[in-house]
Amino acid sequence: MKYDTKTINRVKRIEGQIRGILRMMEEGKDCKEVVTQLSAVRSAVDRTIGVIVSNNLIECMNKSKAEDMDELVQEAINLIVKSR
Repeated sequence: MKYDTKTINRVKRIEGQIRGILRMMEEGKDCKEVVTQLSAVRSAVDRTIGVIVSNNLIECMNKSKAEDMDELVQEAINLIVKSR
């Protein structure tokens, strides 16, 4: 699968958030602030997973036969569920 620039940039933003959290921890920032940022990262990762799975599903469905559609959709659902 080819990942578009928007998706790659999402992951780079997440990487920046993680670096920021590490810096906060090294500086001894309040637990509440760190946990808030960790929650934001988790949400960003979840959204990115959704984007990747949906883009992949669309790509696969465009290449597949009609009888393979149910299997493709089930596989996409399993990936999303597994990520939680």
